[in-house]
Amino acid sequence: MSTERRGGSRRTSRPQGPAQRRQRPQRPGGAAPSRRPAPARSGEPDRDVHVADGVRLQKVLAQAGLGSRRKCEELIAEGHVEVDGVLVTELGVRVDPAKAVVHVDGMRVQLDASKITVALNKPLGVVSTMSDPEGRPTLADLVKDRPERLFHVGRLDADSEGLLLLTNDGELANRLAHPRYEIRKTYLVTVAGGEFYPRHGKQLTDGVELEDGPARADKVRVVDAVPGATMLEVVLHEGRNRIVRRMLDAVGFPVTRLVRTRIGPIALGDLRVGRSRVLGRTELGTLMRDVDM
Repeated sequence: MSTERRGGSRRTSRPQGPAQRRQRPQRPGGAAPSRRPAPARSGEPDRDVHVADGVRLQKVLAQAGLGSRRKCEELIAEGHVEVDGVLVTELGVRVDPAKAVVHVDGMRVQLDASKITVALNKPLGVVSTMSDPEGRPTLADLVKDRPERLFHVGRLDADSEGLLLLTNDGELANRLAHPRYEIRKTYLVTVAGGEFYPRHGKQLTDGVELEDGPARADKVRVVDAVPGATMLEVVLHEGRNRIVRRMLDAVGFPVTRLVRTRIGPIALGDLRVGRSRVLGRTELGTLMRDVDM
């Protein structure tokens, strides 16, 4: 352990070896969430994250909605908080909220209150743009009461429904759209045609050839079936245009209805058609963790 004095306050940094992480006290209410793997260590001491003219870390956490100042002090002292990848356990540490990257139990905390991410249940007939020269209903019409300038992450064609994310956080949007992070999307799809056999699902998970290259589903399962129609749950991480419809067409099952129900850890849930909601702190932190933020 090393103790340093900065501007009359002390900060203590400790190595983040696996043994220390396992010994940390669990937070009240159950087991502590799993943490991100610690970065590789090369033997050098932890970087100094203290900013002399910054804001006390416990105040920053409280303002971000982590609880009372006292509760946030406990989180720090018990070893739940990292700043810029450094474990901080000393209450004297100050940070710059505009620059610091803070994780609590491995989950990113959004310190910038001006950035929001919104879940929207897109109705049929709405185009996934913020404006349309043809005068069709757009996503902007559904969030016109929000003061922030939002832009959508990904899209759904006008004939599809369900979950879309809108945000004013450019870094988050770019990462969610990047194929490197393979964010899975879940769809509830109704198809026409004959009986959907396991071999058809295997075709989709093995991969089908489309005009713009092969495509493969991560998971396909039958939810319900009646004569002439089958309801499927389809999970995939591809984001090409109309990819689910084209894949099912390729195996002989044209789509009659498509609803996206999940993007990564964010679920549509009981959000009503045409309505939106701001993601909660835990939802947003989990989403950011999934794209290594």
